[in-house]
Amino acid sequence: MRKLNRLARPLAVLVAVLIFANTETVHVKADDVPYDTYNYDYREYIHYTPAAYVPESVRYGRDLFYEGASIGDFKTPQDMCKSPTGEVLVADTGNDRVVVLDAKMKKVLRILTTFDNNGKQDKLGKPYGVCVSEKGNVYIADSKNKRVLVFDPDYNLKQIVSEPRSRSLDAGFVFTPYKVAVDYADRIYVIAQNMFEGIMVFETDGQFTGFFGTISVDISLWEKFWRRIATKEERANQKLFIPTEFTGIDVDPEGFIYATNITTDGIQGVRRLNPSGQDVIKKGENGNLGGDLQISGTGSYYGPSQFTDVVYRKNGIYSCLDRKRGRIFTYDHEGNLLYIFGGLGTQVGTFQMPVAIEEFGNSLSVLDATLGTIITFNVTEYGNCINEAVGLRFDGDETQAVQIWQRVLELDENNELANTGIGKAYLSAGEYKKAMKYLELGMNRDYYSIAYKRYRNEVLKQNASWFLSGVLVLIVAAVVYKNRRKERREKINAD
Repeated sequence: MRKLNRLARPLAVLVAVLIFANTETVHVKADDVPYDTYNYDYREYIHYTPAAYVPESVRYGRDLFYEGASIGDFKTPQDMCKSPTGEVLVADTGNDRVVVLDAKMKKVLRILTTFDNNGKQDKLGKPYGVCVSEKGNVYIADSKNKRVLVFDPDYNLKQIVSEPRSRSLDAGFVFTPYKVAVDYADRIYVIAQNMFEGIMVFETDGQFTGFFGTISVDISLWEKFWRRIATKEERANQKLFIPTEFTGIDVDPEGFIYATNITTDGIQGVRRLNPSGQDVIKKGENGNLGGDLQISGTGSYYGPSQFTDVVYRKNGIYSCLDRKRGRIFTYDHEGNLLYIFGGLGTQVGTFQMPVAIEEFGNSLSVLDATLGTIITFNVTEYGNCINEAVGLRFDGDETQAVQIWQRVLELDENNELANTGIGKAYLSAGEYKKAMKYLELGMNRDYYSIAYKRYRNEVLKQNASWFLSGVLVLIVAAVVYKNRRKERREKINAD
């Protein structure tokens, strides 16, 4: 029966594709999602869950019009971002342009291919990354021309960042920016090609100031030993221990940098960097922020997830895009994995090469470089309940989140995060026995220990009078027994 259900799902999606092939928006029912939705329990076993997000629409460049004509297909687009006013900017890399859409992604507002550069017409060359600051300034990683362009909200050129100079850079270093982000102070953060030292940081005047968030690589004592005794030829054939290269970047309202990176062990694929460049992200109960825990498989599915982009949403929630399996992994501010959805394939709602992710209201959109599409996912009741409950907990309102967590358990009775959320609420309310019950179901050892200690202290406190009376009776009984025994011995000795 389970095999029949698995076959029925893709067939239903295929029918939907045939029906809506000539329309701009494709709608898919929650029961017909073309991918498995699951999570990991405390023992790192997979358990399947309701879908948190379902495909809502697929947009092609050819369906968008500007000045009465189609803009044509997107060609290997590499980045997408949202402006403070709601506009959507797409780095259409293969077409050497940046396309500006309205908030609903139905109308083209502007196509940027050329611009005035001190009285001369200049062109974009393979724009790879794009972002918009809080002030509305637009930053474009103009990769082919090896520069970062800064435009004002009216798309007038303000500044060009190029050819960084520093003693920390190699003499032959070629500046090729891939991804760009900017914080509230207008500092520019750039992920550059073949730059393993970290994220490059530029001040508002375009001056390069150094590297940010460098990832150190730990070498085991065994590897150090063999490298010391190995010959020159053997060392040349050994793998290089170089820092990991970053792949995606986003900035939260507090100025913390979220950055994704490719890891070989699959343990941590995203970091939260404070202003000093230190990673302060929380890793949750199992200490894993690397996507799929199951790294077995064959072909392109073998090995850990490869995070290629990250989007900070709100209330400490952020989502990471996995290009290896096309999954979207969402975590809360404590590093707990909330839900997983998405996948590779040819069905509606799946990807060929996902490269960028962005949030628009209650929806998440993914840019596919191979298909040249923007795929939008709408939140379901299950996903919305989790988002809302996590938001309340983030604000410190555990009690109000209980009813929402209860609804999550109705939809997914094995949801450990919901049990933990309810347990924490009872813990805050002083109902330690109930807290222990739910925290045990949530497999949360740390908070269960706290609840147990408080419950034990409460029991001792409530029964202190009986306990002290019992101790006093035992003391008196011991004294009486000792005295009688002494008297008996004295009597025996006298006889």
